[in-house]
Amino acid sequence: METIQVVLDKPLLKAADTAAKRQKMNRSALIRQALQEHLKRLHLLDLEKRDRRGYQTKPQRVEEYLPWEETAAWPED
Repeated sequence: METIQVVLDKPLLKAADTAAKRQKMNRSALIRQALQEHLKRLHLLDLEKRDRRGYQTKPQRVEEYLPWEETAAWPED
């Protein structure tokens, strides 16, 4: 692992320390976990943006999704 320096304002540092204590981990572990989760969210947002652009560029045709619509329909009572 590498050591870095991060500047936090006092309220954020206090909140981080409180959260770390509640989770029974140290400040570094809390920050690592938070950064990993944030990076995962960014990755998912990038994938969603890519998919959205793909469907805007080449919209899905009715014959591609209609069979699935009929399969997914609730059965008649």
